Amino acid sequence: MKTSNTLKKLYTVVSIIVLIALAFCFVFPLYWIVTGAFKTPVSINSPVPDWIPKELVLDNFKKLFSRQTAPIFELGFIKGPMAPAAVRWMINTVFMAVMAMVLTCLTASMAGYALAKKRFHGRIILFTLIVCAMALPKQVILIPLIREMSALKLYNTIWAVILPTVGWPFGVFLMKQFSEGIPTEMLEAARIDGASEFKTFTDIVFQMVKPGVGALAIFTFINSWNDYFMQLIMLSSTSNLTISLGIAKLQAENSTDFGLIMAGATLAAAPILIVFIALQKYFTKGITLGAVKG
Repeated sequence: MKTSNTLKKLYTVVSIIVLIALAFCFVFPLYWIVTGAFKTPVSINSPVPDWIPKELVLDNFKKLFSRQTAPIFELGFIKGPMAPAAVRWMINTVFMAVMAMVLTCLTASMAGYALAKKRFHGRIILFTLIVCAMALPKQVILIPLIREMSALKLYNTIWAVILPTVGWPFGVFLMKQFSEGIPTEMLEAARIDGASEFKTFTDIVFQMVKPGVGALAIFTFINSWNDYFMQLIMLSSTSNLTISLGIAKLQAENSTDFGLIMAGATLAAAPILIVFIALQKYFTKGITLGAVKG
């Protein structure tokens, strides 16, 4: 018995040490980027790493917001006031990620509910196709997507990046798994009470799959924010770039100005952290429920 308790304590200590080491490995690159954004060029390029900056400056952010300018918004032929291009890039990226998140969560929750609780011909075949589409690389459908966006006059617009994300097969699959846990009796009782399909979905279904929607929202936001490949293919003009493309462009023009690049990377990482912290409880609850169901 004594040996068993000793082994448990040893296991606990080793687990804590391993978790701390892993946490350090994940957090340190973020720490290095954030601190590097406030370092001087001498500190950044020093042969001896400056682990804790002795001097914090805002010069890198000043350069980031002074290199290029672009209209802060464009609505057809109407253009807003000129602003630093980095501000426009951030607005573009936030708009793209938020719209992709909202539209994907809405369509995926509706499609998942229909596949889980509705009975219609071809339902199994349709779900099988969606599961197969999850294994399809994005590069395979790239040329059809480009031609489709060009035909719709959406190429080189933010919508060319948003719309292909809305039909994300993983989102439909995830929401179907959550919708399977909705008691059929509750849906039948709502129909008997005269509730419409829309009211049943909003008042019962959506409320019960909220944890799944929260998890999907995080997945979609991060996936859309970090989808550099699709952004690179679909966007070209300076005013339509995202923050990731803008940073890459700065890197090409200023290959040795690491402070400028890290300032842009810090700016790009901030919204991701904010969204994750805001939706963390839904993410954790959603993953836990998914594990129990599986």
